[in-house]
Amino acid sequence: MEIKILGIGCPKCEQLTKNVKEALEKAGLQAEVEKVTDIKTISSYGVMMTPALVIDGQVKAVGKVLKPEEIAKFF
Repeated sequence: MEIKILGIGCPKCEQLTKNVKEALEKAGLQAEVEKVTDIKTISSYGVMMTPALVIDGQVKAVGKVLKPEEIAKFF
């Protein structure tokens, strides 16, 4: 599983990253969590608001910080 956090490093992006790692830990899963800060790459996903969560190439959430329980539903 490949997980990307799209954002420019704002506090919400950092919180989403933390929540993704917590969700993975609770689910007993391992995945690569990559932070994407390049504006061109972010816009290539069709994302206009950050943070955004991308799992295996599909945008799952845009413009909000999901809770670990909400993130785990995508696994």
